[in-house]
Amino acid sequence: MSGVADDTAVVVDQVSKKFRLFHERNQTLKSAVMRRRRIVADDFWAVRNVSFEVPQGETFGLIGRNGSSKSTLLKTLARIYVPDEGRVVMNGRVSSMLEVGSGFHPELSGRENIFLNGSILGLTRKQVTARFDEIVDFSGVETFIDQPVKNYSSGMYVRLGVAVAVHTDPDILIVDEILSVGDGAFIEKSRKKFLEFTGQGRTIILVSHSLPQVREMCHQVAWLDGGRLRAVGPTDEVVAAYGASIEAESS
Repeated sequence: MSGVADDTAVVVDQVSKKFRLFHERNQTLKSAVMRRRRIVADDFWAVRNVSFEVPQGETFGLIGRNGSSKSTLLKTLARIYVPDEGRVVMNGRVSSMLEVGSGFHPELSGRENIFLNGSILGLTRKQVTARFDEIVDFSGVETFIDQPVKNYSSGMYVRLGVAVAVHTDPDILIVDEILSVGDGAFIEKSRKKFLEFTGQGRTIILVSHSLPQVREMCHQVAWLDGGRLRAVGPTDEVVAAYGASIEAESS
C-alpha cells in the first residue's frame, strides 16, 4: 500500500462528506411543470477536512455530541459512504457492526443469518461451520438460534451481530455504539474479546457516548465537533478536554 506505513491500520486523509438538503421538492412531473420551479437544495458538509491515523493493534475511539457526525465518519470508514473529498485507506480486512441488526435478514433464523453474514464478510461456508459453535456460544442466543431474528430483542440482535463480527478474524473491526444495548455481562465479554483482538495486533475503531468505556478501552481518541476534528491524541487528554468543553457549555 503506497505511502502507508506497515504499522498503520487506517489513514483518514482530509476526508469530507456532504449531503444534499432539499428545501422543496416537486413531488410529480405535473407539479414541476405547473410550478415551473427547480428543486431548491443546499450542500450540507457533514464531515469536513478530517485527518488522523490509527496504529495497528490499538483501539481508537470517536467521541462527540449527538449530531457531530461520528456515525457518518464511521460509515465512510466502513465504505458505506464514499468521501466527496480526501481518502480513506484501510490496511487489512474490515468487519463492521454499525447498527442493531445491520446485515441481518429478518425472516431468516439466527442460524441462517450467521452463514449469510459470514459469507458477506468473506468467509466460506466451511469456515463459518468451523466457527459456528463459538459464535453461538459468544452470542448467548442458543435457545433461539433457529427462530427468525425478527422475533429477537434488540439485545439479542446486538449479541448475535457482534458474535459474528468478532469471529470473522478481521484486521480492523468498526463498532458504532452498539454495546450500549447489551447487558453488563455481554459488554464485559466483548471488552475482553476486544483486548484479545488488540493483543493479536488487530485494530478496533469504536464510537461510544460512554466516556468511562472510552477511557478503559481506547488508546487514542478523536473528538468530532460539528463534523470537524476538534482534537486527536491520547485518550485521557482528549476526553478531559471534551469533558471540560461540555461543562463549560452547560455552566
